[in-house]
Amino acid sequence: MLSTRSLFDEIYRNDQAYQLFCSIAAGGEDQGGWENERIAALTRDPVLAPKIARHGADERKHGRIFTQLLNQRGLPKVPVPDEADYCMLLERQGVGLSHERLNGDAPLSDREIITYLAHSRVTEQRAAEQMRQLVRVYGDNPELGRAMRMISADEDDHLAYCHEELLRLTAEGHGPYVRHTLETTARGEIRTHRDVGLAVTARMARILRWSRWQLAVVTLGVHALYLYDRAFGWRRMVMLRMPERRNALGTPAPPHAEHDVP
Repeated sequence: MLSTRSLFDEIYRNDQAYQLFCSIAAGGEDQGGWENERIAALTRDPVLAPKIARHGADERKHGRIFTQLLNQRGLPKVPVPDEADYCMLLERQGVGLSHERLNGDAPLSDREIITYLAHSRVTEQRAAEQMRQLVRVYGDNPELGRAMRMISADEDDHLAYCHEELLRLTAEGHGPYVRHTLETTARGEIRTHRDVGLAVTARMARILRWSRWQLAVVTLGVHALYLYDRAFGWRRMVMLRMPERRNALGTPAPPHAEHDVP
């Protein structure tokens, strides 16, 4: 019987599938790190800029962790297939700030900061949920458990930071633009998550030699989640509430913390 745990266990046991999984994860984290570094450099707010830089440092750390997990199995990273490149596909959907903009030198406007934070709010919601799922599956795994818990805790902090900063901007009079940007971003992310999910499913099916019924069941699950998110689930991505942990990214990232993982 197919279950989330059985699917992830199957990926973990197969070197090629595990290599693809960790490579996609490392690639996405590295890209997120670069984007946050550029945004921090273009942010004029002296309080906000260090928080964005901390966010970028965390993402870079996560990329190194996934690379280390591959190294422990003697596996190199493989290129991320274009159809599974979450960050690139989000940009094509018009979600977030474009790479062309981030490669420029002009400081970001308030609306561009909101665009960045809305992008982070929505994508960190997805990341936090996925990492909690991985902690449930791999939490007791001696090779993966500590790494998954560390990354999951960071993603929760990133999500808290996005809530707090967007609420601050809402209080400063940007509420209508914040709401509009969150809703537009959520719609684009939901489509992108479906497309990436289908692409990764097809790749894993070939690697793991799934039967037609196995591929059909997993594909149906991806479509079902998309339909749920489009009809109802998008609300969890756009609502804002003050987090229990305030100023979650207000301190520098611990240097080289990932060296102790797993």
